[in-house]
Amino acid sequence: MTQKTKQIDSIRTTAVNQGLRAYMLRVYQLMAGGLAVSGLAAWFGSQPAFLRLLYNIDPAAHAMSLSLFGWIVILAPLVLVFMFASAVSNLNPTKAQTIFWIFSVLMGLSMSSIFLIYATTSIAQVFLITAGTFAGMSLWGYTTKRDLTQMGSFLMMGLIGLILAMLVNWLMKSPALAYAISIIGVVIFVGLTAYDTQKIRMMYDETDDENMQKSKAISGALSLYLDFINLFLMLLRLMGDRR
Repeated sequence: MTQKTKQIDSIRTTAVNQGLRAYMLRVYQLMAGGLAVSGLAAWFGSQPAFLRLLYNIDPAAHAMSLSLFGWIVILAPLVLVFMFASAVSNLNPTKAQTIFWIFSVLMGLSMSSIFLIYATTSIAQVFLITAGTFAGMSLWGYTTKRDLTQMGSFLMMGLIGLILAMLVNWLMKSPALAYAISIIGVVIFVGLTAYDTQKIRMMYDETDDENMQKSKAISGALSLYLDFINLFLMLLRLMGDRR
C-alpha cells in the first residue's frame, strides 16, 4: 500500500467517524428531547384539573377508575408506537419527527399517575439511577466488539414473554408476580439498551442522504426512548417510595 493510499484511507476513516458521531449525537438529542417532553406532559397530566378528565373519582369510597378519555390516553401511545415504528422509514423526516413529539406527549400523559403513586423525590432518584444505568449500557453497546445480535434475539423473546406475563397479572393482580416481572423487566431493558445502541450504530451508512440519516436517527431515538422509559418504570416499581 502506497503512502498516498494510506492517506486517502485515513481521511475516509476520519470522515466516517465524524459522520457517525454526528449521527449518534442526533439520536441521543432526539431521545433526550422526547424524555423531556414526556416529563413535562406527565407533570401536566398530574394536575388536579387534568386528573378529573382521566379518572372517575369517588371520594366517598376513596376509589377512582379510568374514564373513557383516560383509556384513550393510556392506549393511544401503544397504538401510535406500533404504527410509527413500522412506517417511520417511509415517512418524510419532518412528519416522522412531528409524530415522535406527539407520541412523547401522549406517553407522558399516560404516565401521569406515577405522581399520584410515588413520592416526587423518589421519582427523581429513580430517574437518575435509570439515566446512569442507561448511559453505561449504551456506552458498552456502542464500544463493544462483541456481536450482540444473538443476545438481542433472546431478549426480544423475553420481551414477548414479559408482555404476556403482564397481561396475565393484570387479571391476577399478584404482588409476587408483579415483583418478578419488574426484576425480569430490568434485566431485559438493560440488555436491550446495549443491543439497540449497537444496532443503531450499525445502521449508519456514510452514503445515505440527509433525509435517510434523519429517518434512521428518529427510528433509533424511538428505540432508545422506549428502552429508557420501560427501564425507568420497572425500576420505579422496584425501588420507588409509595405515597
